[in-house]
Amino acid sequence: MGVILLRFNSSSVTIDGKVIASIDRGLNLLVGISATDTEAELDWMTRKCLDLRLFPDAENDKPWDKSIVDIQGKILVVSQFTLYGDCRKGRRPSFSNSAPPQSAEPVYNLFIDKLKQSGLTVVTGKFGAMMEVKIDNDGPVTLILERESTSE
Repeated sequence: MGVILLRFNSSSVTIDGKVIASIDRGLNLLVGISATDTEAELDWMTRKCLDLRLFPDAENDKPWDKSIVDIQGKILVVSQFTLYGDCRKGRRPSFSNSAPPQSAEPVYNLFIDKLKQSGLTVVTGKFGAMMEVKIDNDGPVTLILERESTSE
């Protein structure tokens, strides 16, 4: 499982000219599901996204002190199968490491459900759709999170 995590001031998703999700201050998660992901990877990634200290504590002048849960921020989750695009050979990416849509979508939805258990506002793009994602990146803070399956 791979996630590109961005701290933002505002973010939105538009499909066919219509805004389907729009939130302020929080995290944007661009999520790629691999063919080998299990619930163990989802649990790890959920905890990591919720617990990382990415927000400042202005009162104590600490730049990396608060998690998304601490600030009661919002989360925008967008499916991003291209995270597993392999560009090492040729001129066209291979997506053989990405889970096929019929198996990726339930895993993606389970990840969203796990994030929602935090009580935070969690909104999403539309799985498999061509989306325009606008992100007002704060910092900029952009991190790459990866968790490979440990099962064979």
